[in-house]
Amino acid sequence: MAGRIYLDHASTTPILPRAAAAIAEACAQWANPSSPHAEGRAARAAMEDARRRIGAALGFQGTILFTSGATEALSLALERARAGPRLVSAMEHPAVLRGAPGARRIAAAPDGTVDLADLDAALQGAERPLVAVQSVNNETGILQPLESVAARVRAAGGLLLADCAQSAGKLPLPDADFLVVAAHKLGGPPGIGALLVKDPAALDAIGGQEGGYRPGTPAVPMIMGFAAALEADHGWYAGAEGLRARLDAGIRAAGGEIVGGESPRIATISAYRMPGVPGAAQMMQFDLAGIAVSAGSACSSGSLKTSHVLMEMGWPEEAAREVIRVSFGPDTRESDIDALLAQWRTLFDRRRAA
Repeated sequence: MAGRIYLDHASTTPILPRAAAAIAEACAQWANPSSPHAEGRAARAAMEDARRRIGAALGFQGTILFTSGATEALSLALERARAGPRLVSAMEHPAVLRGAPGARRIAAAPDGTVDLADLDAALQGAERPLVAVQSVNNETGILQPLESVAARVRAAGGLLLADCAQSAGKLPLPDADFLVVAAHKLGGPPGIGALLVKDPAALDAIGGQEGGYRPGTPAVPMIMGFAAALEADHGWYAGAEGLRARLDAGIRAAGGEIVGGESPRIATISAYRMPGVPGAAQMMQFDLAGIAVSAGSACSSGSLKTSHVLMEMGWPEEAAREVIRVSFGPDTRESDIDALLAQWRTLFDRRRAA
């Protein structure tokens, strides 16, 4: 929308022109890639070439299974991994918590990282467990210590599932048995994602497409957009650290609080508390001022429930309700940060005066 400032890229990033063009071209040549005729074979060839390009862009050499998005990819791994008990970080995306309702939850440390001591305790006696820990927390931007997590899981004879929806295309993929990617988080289209599998033998097949791992007609136009988005110029990410530092400094100066400010964070996602002002009220005021931000996970923020991530980190409920999330994308500029800070100061000063 013209004249507005979009700072909710962790929810979704608008489709990049290169990706949109690839989708349009594929739509003009659409045919079912499972059909044996020439048109179907051409669609199959294009899809397999896109699979190769996606693997190259991500630096991944294993099996890539296309899904309808990160939620389905997570569900596929959680339900069909050839593993024993499921162990999941308590700070995972709601899709993981819903997908493994009976799983042992691994506690969070106060700094927003997974509690490695509790992970060690959970691994004790677990036979070939499947452990789910995201690479980057989708609400706070805090980087999880996946290298240490992976070492522990391997030593226990388990498998690691890493949700990389927020980090793929920005940071190198971690060493995990299953990795999840969503196209719309990096400028591709919605409705397409992938489960990256190091060893297909670790996953039960059920027949159908995608090598028998996922039934359904592949969405070739969306897959082409996915590949194009990953191959786009992501040089903008190098400047995101400076943008976040500018925002961090401004929030501190204005009397706000940075969630996990001392923890390692991805450059594109941060969460901030405005003491005394509910996050819902902040979002509405910023929206009226033409600035889009969010509170917590976009998949659950519509309910305006208190963030389970902040609660797991030990935040009091009242303070947790005063937090918003700000996230950057390819088109974010310093002027956008300055506009947000100006509105922040106005709102906070008004609240303090009242």
